[in-house]
Parts: sequence; C-alpha cells; structure tokens
Amino acid sequence: MSKELLNALDALEKEKGIKKEVVVEALEAALVSAYKRNYGQAQNVEVEFDKSVGDIHVFAVKEVVEEVFDSRLEVSLEEATQINRAYEVGDTIRFEVTPKHFGRIAAQTAKQVIMQRVREAERGIVYDEYIQYENEIVTGEVERHDHRYVYVNLGRVEAVLSHQDQIPGEEYQPHDRIKVYIYKVENTAKGPQVFVSRSHPDLLKRLFEQEIPEIFDGTVEIVSIAREAGDRAKVAVRSNNASVDPVGTCVGPRGERIQTIVNELKGENMDVVEWNEDPAEFIGNALNPAEVLDVHFNPENERACTVVVPDDQLSLAIGKRGQNARLAAKLTGYKIDIKSESDYAQLQDELAAKVQQTEASAADNHEIED
Repeated sequence: MSKELLNALDALEKEKGIKKEVVVEALEAALVSAYKRNYGQAQNVEVEFDKSVGDIHVFAVKEVVEEVFDSRLEVSLEEATQINRAYEVGDTIRFEVTPKHFGRIAAQTAKQVIMQRVREAERGIVYDEYIQYENEIVTGEVERHDHRYVYVNLGRVEAVLSHQDQIPGEEYQPHDRIKVYIYKVENTAKGPQVFVSRSHPDLLKRLFEQEIPEIFDGTVEIVSIAREAGDRAKVAVRSNNASVDPVGTCVGPRGERIQTIVNELKGENMDVVEWNEDPAEFIGNALNPAEVLDVHFNPENERACTVVVPDDQLSLAIGKRGQNARLAAKLTGYKIDIKSESDYAQLQDELAAKVQQTEASAADNHEIED
C-alpha cells in the first residue's frame, strides 16, 4: 500500500497540480478520525505519514503528571523518567499505538481523501475558469428545465437561468443555442454555481460591444441603459470623436447593426438616443419618438421636471402603459411629468390667476390696516 500511495501522490501532483503536502495533511487528519472511530479510542492521538517510504504510524500523546487520573491522556512522572530521565511534569510523550491491521483502514481512508481532494481541485479549476467570465456574454446550449430553472450547458459547467432572468414569452427548447450574460459565479460545497441572465441590462451592453466595433474600442460610449426585457429598451450613447455620429454608428447602414441585436433578443424594440450634457436636451432625446417642445425643471427638486409636448403627441410621449416615459425616466435618472401643450398652458394660466388673486387679497388687507 505504501508504494501505491506514494505513486498516487506523485501522480496527483503532476496531473492535477495538488501538492503532496496538502493531501498528506488531510490524510493524517482523516486517519486520526478513522482510528478513533474503528478502535473506540478517545485518547489524544497523532498520525504520522512517512513521505520517504509511505509508512503510517499512530501515536498516543500523553502529558506527564505527578498523579494519573486518566491513563488515556496522562502518564506518571515516575513512568516517564524510566523512559528518559529528562522528562518533567507538563511534557508530552508519544507512544506508538499503530494497530496490527490498521493498513487496510488506512488504505480505504487514503482513497477517500485522495478522491475528495481531486474533486475539490477539479471544482477549483472550473471555478477559476468561469470566474473570469463573470460580467461577460457566453454562448451555451439549453439542456433541460424544471419549475425553477432553465439549465444551460456552458461546456464544463451547467449554468442556471431563473424565471426573473428569462425574457418574458421566450421559450427554451433542448439543444437551443443561446447567448447568456454571466452575472454571478459562486464556489459552493457542491461545486461552482454559475448564474446567467437573458434579461439583465448588461447583456444588452455586451451585445452592443460585440456587434459595434466603435463601442468595443471606445470611440462610442454607452452612457446608460433602460430595459424592459422582451419588449423595449433605450440605450443612451455618446461619441468621443467629434466626426463620429454615435446613433448612426450604432444603428448601422439600413439598420443592420441594431437589427442583429434585435434578432438576438427575439424582436425586442430598441431606441438608441444621443446623450447630451444638457439635461433638457438629453431628456428630449430620451422621449424619442415623441417631439418635445420644452423641459421645465422643478426648482424644489433638481431631479424632477415637467416636459411639454404637442397635444397630438401626448400618448406617444407617454407610450403604451406608460412605457416610453418610464424608460426615459430610468435612462436619464430624472422624474418626468409629461404635459400636453394646451394642458400646460391652462396650468400656467391657473397659476397666474392664483398669484393675481393672492396679490389682490394682500393689497386689500393692506388698505384695511391703513
């Protein structure tokens, strides 16, 4: 067994990169438990593995005391000095207690420890590989699904796609090839767990980087993304080169570039808008395709504004179920209240009338006082 064990440790180090010292340390700890379990012993024991020849020895460790109360843990000073006159109270002595048939138990334990270390090492290798892909897009193959997850084969690991990470209405059949965004990799007791998404806003960002070289190289920059997966998304972009049109670059000739992304997301509508350092301009762009006449900021809340649009474009600006306004607010970071031109004018007239009434009332009170 000793020669086989040494050969196994050498092979582990060469093939799996698991250092012998790590396995030996784990093996010695496991053999202590195996000895106590199989021989019903409760004393303090140590197991020593001879790395030169592969022999295993078990030692009972006892403390030198004046008077022995527990012979499993203690040895008298008188008995200790018979072994070596230099021993004093408080010293520890190791007595070899290796059982005659301990080799069989040791072999079984060694096999279990080595298999466990191999599994841990393989899990570590897989984890190290996929942690590098965190926050990136990968292509996987749908394997199966249950009531909780769609399971996606990424090669060396099976990733999970939860309900909230799926695009609403999208169906996943076995052997379908899909692009997914890895947003979390965990090293669990059962091995690496990879969580992927099709609804994450950063999936859209990575798709833009893949399909549009100017975004990948930094010429055009994505400033913000607002997405309702499977339905509609707005992407704000700006150019770091005055000669490059950021929106036109993303859309591409005849809309080819953006269409590739739309197709990957199964027809999700895509609005690419130009970011502007002027908040009013940016908000106007974000409400595309509606025309914006004016943007009035709330003096009491710098992140809130009222947007005025033509009467015939109020429903377009708000969008179906408020989606256009909701996405524009998320994209810009502003709370947006949309008013039609006539409603806003009426509101202003009412405010002006109130101001006049207040001023008139104040003037009357002033006359009465006089």
